[in-house]
Amino acid sequence: MAKVLFVMTGTPYWTLKDGTRYATGYWAEEFAAPYKALTEAGHEITVATPGGAVPTVDMMSLRPAMAGSAQIALDLEAIIRSAEVMRRPIHLANARLDDYDAVYLPGGHGPMEDLSVDADVGRLLTEALPSGKPLAIVCHAPAAMLATRIHGKSPFIGYRVTGFTNEEEEEVGLAKRARWTLETELIALGVDFTKGEKWKPYTVVDRNLYTGQNPASASPLAERLLKVI
Repeated sequence: MAKVLFVMTGTPYWTLKDGTRYATGYWAEEFAAPYKALTEAGHEITVATPGGAVPTVDMMSLRPAMAGSAQIALDLEAIIRSAEVMRRPIHLANARLDDYDAVYLPGGHGPMEDLSVDADVGRLLTEALPSGKPLAIVCHAPAAMLATRIHGKSPFIGYRVTGFTNEEEEEVGLAKRARWTLETELIALGVDFTKGEKWKPYTVVDRNLYTGQNPASASPLAERLLKVI
């Protein structure tokens, strides 16, 4: 049995360019699908958030049209409700890489607000890369890579990664309203950003770093993670 740390956003909003707060949090599928796959395989999950805040689900991700169907939305909600670890997250500041066999970051727009500037997640990701332990990050959660910058340099420079694309952000109507977009900032960070077809599953592996482009990529990413833990 492996111990897997889920590093999650602790905010229920994302501040847009005009200063308004867009209601968000984590994306249901990106937590629920990997959580179900890993726990059913017998692995132990711990959730960590900035300040130990209880994660907020983005309610849009539970709409049948966004989840795929009314039944899928109900199934996702049931998984979230049954996950006791979601109600008692640890403080991200107290998370130690040595205590876990792998690290996973689900997305949603929340990480754009808090994980992108969180020193504790920056420390954890910086330690994870040379450790050889699997580090899996999906959708908007690669925003956490921005928190690893020191004097403009990041250990992720040159890594092949994917994440939520500008085209996908445009289609949800937030690209023009955002202070910055994930694809643009990751490219500026110095990663080798790659992408697949919009809204389709797409994952990338570079050494021990596993990334997924969008919500549809969460399950394939979990499958890859299962194979290496």
